[in-house]
Amino acid sequence: MTQVDRAIAASLGWPKAKYAWVEHERRWLCRDVPLDLVRGSEDFRDLYVEGTQLRLREAVSHDGGPPMLRLGRKADVDASVRLLTSIYLSPDEFRLLSALPGRVLEKTRHSLGPIDGADVFIDVFAGPLTGLVMAEAEFTDPAAMRAWSPPLFFGPEVTQDVRFTGGRLARDGLPADFAPGS
Repeated sequence: MTQVDRAIAASLGWPKAKYAWVEHERRWLCRDVPLDLVRGSEDFRDLYVEGTQLRLREAVSHDGGPPMLRLGRKADVDASVRLLTSIYLSPDEFRLLSALPGRVLEKTRHSLGPIDGADVFIDVFAGPLTGLVMAEAEFTDPAAMRAWSPPLFFGPEVTQDVRFTGGRLARDGLPADFAPGS
C-alpha cells in the first residue's frame, strides 16, 4: 500500500497494508451504453450494511455460471482513492449475511475493457435509481488517473460528488437535482 500514508490507512481501519488494496477511480454520468464496445455484463445486487463500511455483493454474469458472492469493505481516502478488502463467500455464508440490515442497490455493469490504459465500466442502475447510467474508470496509479481523457460518450464527471458513490446512492437515492440522460 505505497500510495496511501500508513497513518491514514490505520485511521480508516486498515492497520496492516497486506490486507488491502488501493483503488484509483473516476466516475461520470452517461446517457447510454455504447453496446458495440461491451465485452461482458453482470447483474449486481449490493447490500450496503447499515452503520458499516461493508458491502455484500452478488454478481451474476450474463454469460452464465454460478453467482460470485463476496463481502467487501471500502473506505475513501479521498474522492478518487479508496482502500478495499474482499472475501469470497459460500452460498450458506452469503445467505446468513444477507439477513443483516442495510440498503440494496441493483445495477447491470457492462465492461468495456481497457480504453487508453484505464479499465472502463458502465453501470445501468435499476429500482429506485432507474435512469442513472454512470461510467467509471479504474487506474493502476494516480498519475495515470490524472492524465486520462475520457471518451466523448462520457457526460459530466461526478468523481468529486459523494452523492454518486454506491453507499450514498443506496442510502439517499438519486440526488434531487439529477436529470436522467445527463
